[in-house]
Amino acid sequence: MSVSQHDQYYDFVYRAILTEEALDVAGRPRSPNGNIGADEVAEALSFELFDEEVLAQAQLMSTVYTAIAAFEIAVRRFVKKVLMDTHGEDWWDKGVSEKIRKFVDTRRADEEKVKWHGVRGDDLLSYTELGHLPSIMQQNWELFEPYVPRVDWATALFSTLERSRNVIMHSGTLSLPDVERIGMHIRDWNTQVSL
Repeated sequence: MSVSQHDQYYDFVYRAILTEEALDVAGRPRSPNGNIGADEVAEALSFELFDEEVLAQAQLMSTVYTAIAAFEIAVRRFVKKVLMDTHGEDWWDKGVSEKIRKFVDTRRADEEKVKWHGVRGDDLLSYTELGHLPSIMQQNWELFEPYVPRVDWATALFSTLERSRNVIMHSGTLSLPDVERIGMHIRDWNTQVSL
């Protein structure tokens, strides 16, 4: 890594740390999972055992992952809202193909077999893959056309974000241009789709 890249990462991490501290000072709410705070999580995960540089790099990428995860949650809520506005409580059966519903049923059943571990939740869309969402939009194009200019635009955007997410999820590090691209795609989506 060049000195310039190192400085950019350092600046990015430092700003993230300052943001975290500002949020804490401003009274950021604790996690909904039993009011566990960042310090308790770090202690439970034995952060002190890791090399500081490795930990800083992972924490930096966790900030990027947070943005991608928040984006995915928001898109799933958007898709569900649009379908519910038309189909009501039958949105799942009327708005989602049998193929995707079967995929979700299989994934849910597999997760439920492992009783010692938490599951994704009650929302059926949380069991879909990001690539399923443009397919659902395509199946219900008359409902999504007012918000999404073209399905191929959404597909390309989701594909790029999924690629970046997968790099992070497999302990990789994204370059600053990759991070900037993620931010650009998230801003583009939010500007286009804002409900």
